[in-house]
Amino acid sequence: MTTKSRRDRLRELIQTRGFAALGELAETLEVSESTIRRDLEELEKAGDARRTHGGVFWTGKTATMRVFGNRRDTMWPAKSAIGLVAAELIDDHDTILLDGGSTTYELARHLVKRPLQVVTNSLPVAHLLSSSESIDLIMIGGCVRGRTAVAIGPMADSMLHTLNVGKAFLSVAGINERGYFNSDMMLVESEKAMIAAADQSIVVTDSSKFGKVSLSRLCGLNEVNAVVTDSGIDSEWKERLETSGVGLVLANPSGRNEQDASRTGLNVAGRNDLGVNDMDTKQQS
Repeated sequence: MTTKSRRDRLRELIQTRGFAALGELAETLEVSESTIRRDLEELEKAGDARRTHGGVFWTGKTATMRVFGNRRDTMWPAKSAIGLVAAELIDDHDTILLDGGSTTYELARHLVKRPLQVVTNSLPVAHLLSSSESIDLIMIGGCVRGRTAVAIGPMADSMLHTLNVGKAFLSVAGINERGYFNSDMMLVESEKAMIAAADQSIVVTDSSKFGKVSLSRLCGLNEVNAVVTDSGIDSEWKERLETSGVGLVLANPSGRNEQDASRTGLNVAGRNDLGVNDMDTKQQS
């Protein structure tokens, strides 16, 4: 790869993501972090990027919706790892549903070039995937929440009742012994319709959400097939999910993942080259 083509690719990656970690960029482009730093100096001179501790923000003209740009937090590395592992639960040509959470957006980033049929109520996810020629995209309509840019409400629910998908990936604001919660009552009603439309429902959430509760209850612990979270989850919650019969997939930002699909029946066979084991086995960290 020439210097120009590498820098063009770097510009594209940062523009698409809004923010990217230096290590992630170096790994994607297969160069050293020092090379990435030199390339970023040129982007900064052009006014297209601004470096910060551990990463870089896009500051040029935007080609994507940056709804999550002001929501970067200490859990973002975990969300990114969860998104990567969750993508391995999806087979090519699957029909899937993605809701509008920040973790499902991270999942969507890993699906851009995949041959899939994707249903979503998220404007950022739809915008991200709309440029992919390999994806058949179906957008759920309805009332759009400005803060989260998701379509919810009676129109969305009505459309969801007419659909069937293989797997639905849902984000939540809290999980306790009573189940899964979100802060928006209308969103929860739409997510209930998503669960009803799916053969399998999978919660994607970082470990900070465990032990928390929010305004509206989505469903009980055992009413989803699997939870994909990061390795920060404590042993008590691992045991509680296992007792509830929920498959557990752990994403480790360092690259080693633990899975227990005693209930999911999800299949990632053939994707072990990316460090994800078959879902019928459990690897101890």
